Amino acid sequence: MPKLDPTSKSKAPAKAGARNTDSGPSNAVGANDDPASMKMAHTQALAAAMPFNATKASEHGFDQGLNPPPGSSATPESNLPGGSTLTEKNASNKTGEPPPPGVNAGTRSLECVRSDATGQMLTTNQGVRIADNQNSLKLGVRGPALLEDFILREKITHFDHERIPERIVHARGSGAHGYFESYGPLSHLTKAAPFKEGGKITPVFARFSTVAGERGSKDTARDVRGFAVKFYTDEGIWDLVGNNMPVFFIQDAMKFPDLVHAVKPEPHHAMPQAASAHDTFWDFVSLMPESTHTLMWLMSDRAIPRSFATMQGFGVHTYKLVNDAGEVSFVKFHWEPKFGTHSLVWDEAVKISGADPDYHRRDLWERIEAGAFPEWELGFQVFSEEEGAAFSFDILDATKIVPEELVPVQKVGRMVLNRNPDNFFAETEQVAFCVAHVVPGIDFSNDPLLAGRIHSYADTQISRLGGPNFHEIPINAPLAPVHNNQRDGMHRQSIARGRVSYEPNSLGGGCPFQAGAAHGFVTVPEKLQAKEEQAKVRAKPEKFADHYTQATLFFDSQTPVEQAHIAAAFRFELSKVQVPAIRERMVSSLRNVCEPLAKRVAAGLGIKTLPDAMPKALEQPPTPEVTKSPTLSLKARPGDGSITARKVAILVAPGIVGQTALDVHAALFAEGAVPRFVGPHIGAIETADGVALEADASFENEPGFLFDGLVLPDGADGVDELASLGQAMDFVTDQYRHAKPIMVMGASAMLLDQADISVDLPNGQADPGIVVDDGTGTATQTFVKALAAHRHPERETDPPVL
Repeated sequence: MPKLDPTSKSKAPAKAGARNTDSGPSNAVGANDDPASMKMAHTQALAAAMPFNATKASEHGFDQGLNPPPGSSATPESNLPGGSTLTEKNASNKTGEPPPPGVNAGTRSLECVRSDATGQMLTTNQGVRIADNQNSLKLGVRGPALLEDFILREKITHFDHERIPERIVHARGSGAHGYFESYGPLSHLTKAAPFKEGGKITPVFARFSTVAGERGSKDTARDVRGFAVKFYTDEGIWDLVGNNMPVFFIQDAMKFPDLVHAVKPEPHHAMPQAASAHDTFWDFVSLMPESTHTLMWLMSDRAIPRSFATMQGFGVHTYKLVNDAGEVSFVKFHWEPKFGTHSLVWDEAVKISGADPDYHRRDLWERIEAGAFPEWELGFQVFSEEEGAAFSFDILDATKIVPEELVPVQKVGRMVLNRNPDNFFAETEQVAFCVAHVVPGIDFSNDPLLAGRIHSYADTQISRLGGPNFHEIPINAPLAPVHNNQRDGMHRQSIARGRVSYEPNSLGGGCPFQAGAAHGFVTVPEKLQAKEEQAKVRAKPEKFADHYTQATLFFDSQTPVEQAHIAAAFRFELSKVQVPAIRERMVSSLRNVCEPLAKRVAAGLGIKTLPDAMPKALEQPPTPEVTKSPTLSLKARPGDGSITARKVAILVAPGIVGQTALDVHAALFAEGAVPRFVGPHIGAIETADGVALEADASFENEPGFLFDGLVLPDGADGVDELASLGQAMDFVTDQYRHAKPIMVMGASAMLLDQADISVDLPNGQADPGIVVDDGTGTATQTFVKALAAHRHPERETDPPVL
């Protein structure tokens, strides 16, 4: 009989005690040959290393609150104390190996959750291969169907639950992946991760959306557009959730449900969809004069952008930047598109919505697939608290801008969207933005509308995405490590290792512990103003009462064409209102903005006698520093002068001259445009010179208003054919009416005559948007320049001639 090792015999009680979960020995003794007792001993040592909560004293007092220290922690002797189970070493293909210390496998790239079924057999959700996906299980070939058919039940059940609630607002959206590149270190302004060094790359996902429409509504509605960017920074998620307009309708989050209820389809008959042209919206805003400034933007061409790639973005609110020294600056965020700010005209937008309700979504996808990546520069308007307090308006008022003449926009980086999503639902639909998602270096101001958004976004995602764990959906997961004591809840994905789910603790060595002011997010302390604000009140600062000064600034800063569009938009929207008093009330409000504008709108509504101007909440507003700001006009940002991604229709029909059409096509494509041959049908077109040419679009499936420019071909027989086709002539009249550039080659001048279109403007000068090929070889390049201007509004008349 072998002799027992005395040491082993003395440690037997510790080994036995370590195998119980309801009690343990008074002294934990570890045996190197026994993992259970080693875990107990190492856990005891870890807990003993934290005899008290050393951080507790730092929780009290104002000064401590300004500079919280890191939490207490201790390092375990091994990885045993942090484990949930000793059996984690028994790995399988499913469980895998234990994670390295400090790793959360959920914070990885999307590669770990992408799937590809190429060459694979069909299976159930449980991985069981399906032999027959054509028939349900029946008793005999004529049935009945059997309840035991688990394959049918799983398939139908999943289908029945495929949809999730759509967003309350911004339901219809389109998104793309890309990156943000910082131009240089901004350490003097902020310690935020994306701006720590020049050339630093931060992955992003951007989503653009309309506000009022439902998920299946049209893209080209007159509406505010959402412009949301999720930065996957080294220090966590930063969501810059803004719009394509820098101001909003209301000043306080208390009114947000009222605004949305008013602009949504009216509840008694659920009409109109994706439109503000109805009674309840105008009833509400006509009683809310602070909406007037935003109404100017909404009635302007900003509300019907040509594409997502040609619209600005704004953070709307005033935020704070904080540097490592704790110094605070106020900031307004701006996104400026590389390709310029371009819009649709109303007639064009209406027609596009019928021909292609996915116009903007398609444009974004096609640009990225073609390599014409949308790009924006991020700009900061930075000013001090003292500077902000001296402005004639309140910087906490979301209905106001800070004119660029007061605070220039400094460019700090660029965003490029260069990858389309793999799956619209998994990425674009499930992405969850939240204003409250900020990182150290970015903080909130006291804007009362912003305060409501901080709560509302996270709250709605809980309902929409099925519970509190929406942050674990792959598209929402950060790249920065996630470690906290939040547990459980619906659709929990991560499997937390260990027994600790609270703080402070010693059983986990105090981990995860608070980062402290040096590494963690610390809210900027507000200055104490006891003499100025004695108590919490439900009120607004006095400067919030100036509802019209900046509305006037916006209108006066537009070009005459843009002002005409604003007047026409008000006329259209208010003509849809059934209640005359609402129309008159809105006109009375517009009198405080611009008397000529009010008269033009009133005339279009048949209001012969102007109502009295609406009483102002602030009869004597401060004198504005800026009365005209050219940067507020769309024309201030023509873009980089290229025609990248511009769509050009080249009309073709049997009998045209094929070679000249091909030459123009090649020249436009070389400049980055997307030219298309559009004919009576798709496919081969018999040309007069025998050149092989195929139309890839037809008059029926690609109407003229979907294009940015038009080329009319040479060849008498082909031109005669085009002249006989009403849809072809619609191309010509729509392109002219929408002020688009038109290139005329040879015999096609007859098409202009038939459409009663002059090559001269109404004032007698030559129309720069109509390029007639004179045989000198310069027409194509002249047309490229005309196309780069996007539109030639000099030819517009009100009402339109054609």
